[in-house]
Amino acid sequence: MSQRDDSFRMFAVGGLFLLAVVLSQLPWEGRVLLPSIFAAVSVFVLQRALVGLLLGAALGCLMLSGLNPWRALMDFFNAHLLPSLKSEWNLSVLIFTLLLGGFAALVERGGGFRALFQSWIHGAPDSGRRVQWSAYVMGLICFFDGLANSMMVGKSVGPVAKRCGISREKLAYIVDSTSSAVACVAIISTWIAYQLSMIREGFAQAKIADVNAFQVFVQSIPLNFYCWFTLILLAVVVHRNWNLGPMKSAERELSNSSDGEADNTEASAWAALVPLAVLMAVLMGCLYFLGAKEPHPVTWSKLWSAFGAAPANQALLYASALACMAAFAFNARAIRRGGSPAGEVFLGGVSDLFVPCLILVAAWALSSTVKALGAADYLTQILTGAVSVAWFPTIVFGAGMLISFTTGTSWGTMGILMPLVIPVALGLASSGDAVAGAKDWSLVPPVVAAVFSGAVFGDHCSPLSDTTIVSSMACDLEPTRHVVTQLPYALTAAAIAVVVGFIPSGFGLPGIVCLALGAIIIILLPRIVPPAAPAAD
Repeated sequence: MSQRDDSFRMFAVGGLFLLAVVLSQLPWEGRVLLPSIFAAVSVFVLQRALVGLLLGAALGCLMLSGLNPWRALMDFFNAHLLPSLKSEWNLSVLIFTLLLGGFAALVERGGGFRALFQSWIHGAPDSGRRVQWSAYVMGLICFFDGLANSMMVGKSVGPVAKRCGISREKLAYIVDSTSSAVACVAIISTWIAYQLSMIREGFAQAKIADVNAFQVFVQSIPLNFYCWFTLILLAVVVHRNWNLGPMKSAERELSNSSDGEADNTEASAWAALVPLAVLMAVLMGCLYFLGAKEPHPVTWSKLWSAFGAAPANQALLYASALACMAAFAFNARAIRRGGSPAGEVFLGGVSDLFVPCLILVAAWALSSTVKALGAADYLTQILTGAVSVAWFPTIVFGAGMLISFTTGTSWGTMGILMPLVIPVALGLASSGDAVAGAKDWSLVPPVVAAVFSGAVFGDHCSPLSDTTIVSSMACDLEPTRHVVTQLPYALTAAAIAVVVGFIPSGFGLPGIVCLALGAIIIILLPRIVPPAAPAAD
């Protein structure tokens, strides 16, 4: 972005801010939605999630203070920002996110995943399909961070993919599709802390403090249709070599760029697998022992109830801390051979997630101001009776797609939507409850899943998304070319998610049945639209 364009965007946002201030003084109830709307527009115009969310919070504080700038500034810090930083849960979330950033950097630089990939293809003939499947599986294993996933898989597979006649466009599609979609449904990743935090914010808007966000998240996983259908579609594309739209020409015009050489060739695959095993084992153990009143004997029902009752923030902290120690122990030597101290690499990974943590803090501030204005109550009031419960998850998914694609930020989308839609979901589902004040939570998991799915759509294919850009860079491809070749697949997965996922599940069809129907349709798609000529194996 040039300095001139940057100045123009700031000027435009300044004008919109003044317009929003004027609109906030008009006698209409809908003005309580202005901070959220202005935040979304600002993120789109400025292409910066942090600034957009902060501006939305600033507008909310100004409205709450009666347009008194000094009082608004004081309220922003004292009533909205600082209280969120005093929360034990929120502090745990920030520390966990930073620790996992350092963990991802250590594992990436140690070269363990690269060694694992080389061991899979060692001694076998260069097969395009085998290499693509290896990239797919590596993407599933690198579940802990979307950006680290893109870099590790792209850089590890890239040189071999070129030799096997796989286009950079196809590799970028594989890399991108197994990054955010995997991180979004993983029970431990750099995303999970933010996701749980936004779920808690949504319930806070509905004045419900005692909620297990982790349990709600787990219930939403099978209903996260866009992520699952993206992964299933990718598997079909790899297996059938189904090159859709612009991908056909990309596969015919294979890149002739020179092969790259992988570093840390002496690294061991165990350097990646052991820290990951520690991460998962400690998390599962902590969730169980912190949540179970009587740990022995272990039963499935006790396991599920323990996971629901456990303080997830503590479990995530313990798991990330011990995993970082394991990553240090197994990767320090390989990292030193590369010329960098392991501590420096760790701190670099921590710093990479500093801005995302600031985005999280800004989302907390915006959520606090929106709550003080009563935006969730207003939405619940106007939508109850006007919107069918069955259609609400689909509407939320569509809104998430629009916001995430135009802004390029999945986290910003979650921060804008989640505090608004959870109270509405509770209100819609409970509107006919015979017990006064009772809350029906049945609509919450589908709506939470719809927010996540919509957010990942933009992260997956928006030209403004950091994941899209990093995936392109890791595969030595222009981002615009990556967007053009990947968009038909993303739209296909989104359409199936709506038609077979969110709409039927909204009318009562179990999520697992929707997933099965969607998988069958995706498997049959290449028969309806025949694939291009197969790549050389």
